[in-house]
Amino acid sequence: MLLSRRDYVSSELAAKLTVKGYTRMAIDAALKTLRAERLLDDSRFLENFVRAHTSRGQGPARMRQKLQQLGFGGEAIEAAIESGPNYISLCREVRARKFGQKAPATWAEKGKQARFLQYRGFSSDHIRLALGQDPETLENPADEHS
Repeated sequence: MLLSRRDYVSSELAAKLTVKGYTRMAIDAALKTLRAERLLDDSRFLENFVRAHTSRGQGPARMRQKLQQLGFGGEAIEAAIESGPNYISLCREVRARKFGQKAPATWAEKGKQARFLQYRGFSSDHIRLALGQDPETLENPADEHS
């Protein structure tokens, strides 16, 4: 019944069954059967999780935190996040959706947008690039006089 609504991660399903009073041995047997029938698949859960959360405009840091809370290890999390979209482009899209295409003009606007993007789970590098502050693309005024 639980799996008919959405995908679950193994640890989450085991916790729900434990609360319902099933023994550890019964839970392990059920999980083994569900995995064999591909009704329970942690890698599919990770793929769906990343796809769903990126479509909501959430960045890798926020997804990483939620996946850790669900009991996933570092390697599985990093592999799932790496398989996701280009997070710089996603950060730009999220910023434009919320604040419009025009780049922020004042430091106050930049700060407001940066805090919003940080809350959404984007790194400072993603945010800097989304706000158009990439030091590699900015012209150096000293170079103009040389």
